Amino acid sequence: MARASLDDYRFKRSRFMARFPREYLYSPAHFWLCREPSAGTTERWRIGLTGFATRMLGELVELDFEVAAGADVSVGQVVGWVEGFKATADLFSVASGVFGGGNPQALSNAELVCNDPYGDGWLYAVEGSPDPQALDVEGYAEMLGETIDKMEEKPWQSPEMA
Repeated sequence: MARASLDDYRFKRSRFMARFPREYLYSPAHFWLCREPSAGTTERWRIGLTGFATRMLGELVELDFEVAAGADVSVGQVVGWVEGFKATADLFSVASGVFGGGNPQALSNAELVCNDPYGDGWLYAVEGSPDPQALDVEGYAEMLGETIDKMEEKPWQSPEMA
């Protein structure tokens, strides 16, 4: 089920346009965290890749996890990997706590991660606390704009050649 909202934050820089859910948190490593409703005392977070991250990776063909459900994880720990046509990348935990396992739908259909990154294409869940460096949507948009600006710089070109 695709997740869309009229209240999404609309971002545009250069040729990159995206919509980001306002209620999510975002890591500097381009993961998002969505707090799930919980009756318990521990927060449960669903975690996925942002639209920017999926665009950089290209079409995904496979993903898997190296951590078993129920294992303790910490921020920055490698929990799995994704493979795309453009790149292969490690998946890091952006929360500390207990690994809740991977998304079974995404494990059987990696394309879902790119096709519905903020909905059914989530990657994994963690019960615990988000990365203390996680940003709100405005902070993430500012960081993303700076990232895109740096990507577009041409350090090999002198000002006289511009």
